[in-house]
Amino acid sequence: MDAIKLLFINLLCRVKSERGQTLVEYALIIVLIALAAIVAMRYLGTAVSNTYSNATSALANP
Repeated sequence: MDAIKLLFINLLCRVKSERGQTLVEYALIIVLIALAAIVAMRYLGTAVSNTYSNATSALANP
């Protein structure tokens, strides 16, 4: 009976530690996606803005 309790406690401890590890992995993925989005917006921001401005002026003056 004690061996079963010890095994169960050991499994619970591993699950808790893996949850923390998974949380860190998800956080790193979110940070990398955010950095990629910031870099893309920084380099493509003016091009996208100019495209929208051209489209707006074309629609306003047919």
